[in-house]
Order: sequence, then structure tokens, then C-alpha cells
Amino acid sequence: MNHGDNNITVIDEEGNEQLCEVLFTFDSEEFGKSYVLYYPVGADENDDEEIEIHASAFSPSEDSKDGELQPIETEEEWDLIEEMLNTFLDEHED
Repeated sequence: MNHGDNNITVIDEEGNEQLCEVLFTFDSEEFGKSYVLYYPVGADENDDEEIEIHASAFSPSEDSKDGELQPIETEEEWDLIEEMLNTFLDEHED
């Protein structure tokens, strides 16, 4: 994962790169991980479609420039992410 200001480049299973915009990140002491929520750049330009938001666990590298995205592995983690996303969306409805 590479990240600039608010963008990250995500490489999918087929090796395709996709530029995504970071919605927000947060740390979980419970799971000892950091998480990033993101969506494809340009997805917010079409008001007719609902934006598909992706989430991954995130491990920063030593220099904090690049890092590894990891899949979310447990229902408990998904529940936490969903709760954080709902709180974020409630705060940013304006």
C-alpha cells in the first residue's frame, strides 16, 4: 500500500492497481491493529450510486511511508469497523 495525502494505491488479487481515497483510519487497542476505510477515487462523483467502502487492517512499515493491507479476519473486527463507520457517517451527514 502506498499512501499520499489522502490517497492509497490498492493492488487487487489480479495485480491491478486502483487509486483509492482514504475515508478515515483508526486504531483498535482491543485487536492491536490499525484499520483504514477507503473507496475508489471518483466513486463520490456519481450521486446516484451508493459508494462501496472497503476496509482493511493496516500495518505501517518502519519508515511510515508504505505499509501492508491485510484482510479483516473476524466477525468481531467487522462489527467494530461497522460501528466506527456508522459513527463517522453520523458525524459527517452535513
